[in-house]
Amino acid sequence: MRITVPTILTLLRIVLIPVLVVVFYLPYPWTNFAAAAVFAIASITDWLDGWIARAYNQYSAFGAFLDPVADKLMVAVALLLIVQVHPTKWMALWAAVIIGREIAVSALREWMAELGQRKKVKVAAIGKIKTIVQMVALECLLYQAKFLGLPIFSIGEWLLAAAAILTLWSGWAYLRAAWPVMMKNAHTGAA
Repeated sequence: MRITVPTILTLLRIVLIPVLVVVFYLPYPWTNFAAAAVFAIASITDWLDGWIARAYNQYSAFGAFLDPVADKLMVAVALLLIVQVHPTKWMALWAAVIIGREIAVSALREWMAELGQRKKVKVAAIGKIKTIVQMVALECLLYQAKFLGLPIFSIGEWLLAAAAILTLWSGWAYLRAAWPVMMKNAHTGAA
């Protein structure tokens, strides 16, 4: 197994997940800032590992497997922490939509890969926009406090709603791209 710099950054992102949980629950007034900082570092490593992999051709099969797993784990844990502290119907709904879509699209990609059709469900522009909006939303929601008089938490709530809508849109785009293959396999009786 080849361990590349992008893979190390992805592993760092996984290590940051329990750090985020511990920092989030510390009984100090600065923990919201620290939790937001940990999430920001994880988000930056997500961007950086992809950039390094492309710029320096440091791809590995292990890294390609691990990167989306790390991303989904970090997002799911952040959403669970936020919903636990702010258990509103809307927050729970947005979290359920985002986590549910991530599971469904991961399963769809795995199935399409087994059929040799993974390129049909590659990451699209809408998925990248969704990721940016989602990361900024989670950053705001973890920070919670006002910044320069701006209601950061409220901004985060609206951005999370937007991210959930983009999540559904991008999920639909992936399903639509995979639909012809799914229908072909349904008619031929393939698994």
